[in-house]
Amino acid sequence: MSPQRKMHDLRVDLEIIANLVAENARVLDLGCGDGALLDYLIHTKKVRGFGVEISHEGVHACISRGVPVYHGDIDQGLLDHLDDSFDYVILSHTLQTIQKPRFVLQEMLRVGKKVIVSFPNFGHWRVRMQLVLHGRMPMTHHLPYHWYDTPNIHPCTVADFLTLCQELPVQVLEQIPLGSTGHRPDGQIKAWLAGKLSYPAANLLAPMVVFLLGKG
Repeated sequence: MSPQRKMHDLRVDLEIIANLVAENARVLDLGCGDGALLDYLIHTKKVRGFGVEISHEGVHACISRGVPVYHGDIDQGLLDHLDDSFDYVILSHTLQTIQKPRFVLQEMLRVGKKVIVSFPNFGHWRVRMQLVLHGRMPMTHHLPYHWYDTPNIHPCTVADFLTLCQELPVQVLEQIPLGSTGHRPDGQIKAWLAGKLSYPAANLLAPMVVFLLGKG
C-alpha cells in the first residue's frame, strides 16, 4: 500500500466509514471533497465508485488523485442514478451543510442499498456549555467556524437525526459515536454501543457520529 493510502491518513470518521464498506462494492460518495476516502477504498478495497462534489477545488483534487468524480449539487437530487444502483451511498461530514437534508437522505436510500452518514453532533456537551456560559454560537474542533462564515446551515444532534430516521422511516443498522476526545470511541461510548449507556448520554458525549442505515 502506498503511504498516501494508509488508513491513519484519513479523518477519523472516514476511517470508520472505510471499515464499514465491503470489498468490491459499488460506492457513491456525496460531497466527496478531495476524494481521499474514495481513493483509499478504490485502491485497498477494490470498490467501483465515484464521487459527487460541488466545489471546483474538490473536483480538481479528485481528478489529480485519479478518482472518478463529477461536479454536482446533491440538493437537486440523484436523478442520474437508478434505484439500488449502489451498495453504499456515503455522506460524510456534509449533512449539516446541505439545503435539503431530508430529501437528500431519501434519495440516498433510493439509489443505495445501504447508506452511511457522519456528522458533528450539535448536542455535544462542549457545544452546550459554550451556549450556556457565553451565549454565543459555539466553535469546536468539529464545528470550527464563526457564525457568519460557517457552511453549516442545518446543524443537528444525535437525537434530531434519530427522530428523522423514525419519520422516514429508516432502519438504523449501526450507530458509531466518536469518543469524548473527538478521536476514537472511548470506554463510555463503547458501553453505549453495547447497550449499557443510555442514548441521552451518547447524545451528550459524542462530538461526531457515524450511522449505517438501511431501508425502512
